Amino acid sequence: MTQPQFSFAFLAADTSDAREAAGRLSALYGQERPENAEIIVPLGGDGFMLQTLHETMGSGKKIYGMNRGTVGFLMNEYREEGLRERVDAAIAETLRPLEMRARDADGQVLKALAINEVSLLRQSYQAAKIRIAIDGKVRLEELICDGVLVATPAGSTAYNLSAHGPILPLDAPLLALTPVSPFRPRRWRGALLPNQSTVDLTILEPEKRPVNAVADHTEIKSVTEVRVRESHDMTATVLFDASHSWDERILTEQFRY
Repeated sequence: MTQPQFSFAFLAADTSDAREAAGRLSALYGQERPENAEIIVPLGGDGFMLQTLHETMGSGKKIYGMNRGTVGFLMNEYREEGLRERVDAAIAETLRPLEMRARDADGQVLKALAINEVSLLRQSYQAAKIRIAIDGKVRLEELICDGVLVATPAGSTAYNLSAHGPILPLDAPLLALTPVSPFRPRRWRGALLPNQSTVDLTILEPEKRPVNAVADHTEIKSVTEVRVRESHDMTATVLFDASHSWDERILTEQFRY
């Protein structure tokens, strides 16, 4: 049987474990420049995986991460042997990022992409006051909270889960809208939205209660309005081992106790 052939670009996070792994894998499988490689292999944790996905977003490159960090929900198990066969048998999942359009206190409009989530977080000791509209209709006149976030299925196991939001299967056509430490209305626990929804978040009393907006690693200070929606044209392709697919990870996470 002919062994599958792929050209690889091994990318290492800034740790000795990741750099050493990249050196060993390059010696075994060769090393291409990322722009010429068929498969890009980030070696690190989920943070480095997100960085790689942002850098390759829309390029059509396939990303097969291996865990050399502390957290690796988006990563496959690190093994050096049989990499070509693992990649050949891997399951491809398409990620669609969120587009964030934020207006700051100076009136400047800034944009960023988020693979995990867009979050709004209070900037001072004062609780934030936020109005929430979905597809142009106000659904919550005033949420008093530490913050609120909109998470993709890929991001539903990250900050969203820590804020007691729902875990979403990767292929679910949904977004999670989750409050962070809600004070009023105290019983509101968030909402599941169709992934085609547009979420408008308006900061009430922005001078007294300043709020920052964060799209993955991009932070915009003192926002007054934020619009969030799923991107219509940007995608990333992530490869998961068939023996430990995203669906299996989601089920395992939901049955942890």
